[in-house]
Amino acid sequence: MMELPRTFLQHFSEIDELRLNNHRNKRHLLDDMLVIMILAVICGAENWVDVEEFGQAKLSWLSRFLTLPNGVPSHDTFGGLFSLLDPAQ
Repeated sequence: MMELPRTFLQHFSEIDELRLNNHRNKRHLLDDMLVIMILAVICGAENWVDVEEFGQAKLSWLSRFLTLPNGVPSHDTFGGLFSLLDPAQ
């Protein structure tokens, strides 16, 4: 039997999120942040400021398929989250 390909978010579902449940920066969903970051890098982003600017510029489009309960995360939020993730995952 042929195995079906995993979706984009299923591929990243095994990433351990190390933010505490009550952490003040957990206002943004990990899935939303991953999608924004990857799309921004594909479009030429080279740092977290670029990622935030991409998210702000594309907010209306991103809102069509992302939850974004508190809008686009700041560059500091992106940097803080990704500094906590295990690169091997």
